[in-house]
Amino acid sequence: MINGYETVNDKAEKWNLTTRTIQSMCAEGKIPGAVKFGKAWAIPVDAVKPTDGREKSGIYKGWRKKKDD
Repeated sequence: MINGYETVNDKAEKWNLTTRTIQSMCAEGKIPGAVKFGKAWAIPVDAVKPTDGREKSGIYKGWRKKKDD
């Protein structure tokens, strides 16, 4: 790999995520500095793990259920 960059597999192991998740983050631009070389992504060594943007408060849980008023 290029000096100063790591592979998707290396970052997935460090961040405890799947390789597919890392690839998706790179494609969506969530990892600044990530560059694609052919089919492989090169991620900077000093890249910070992006925050999880999913809703964790439970606000949307059961939103389809009709409420009896």
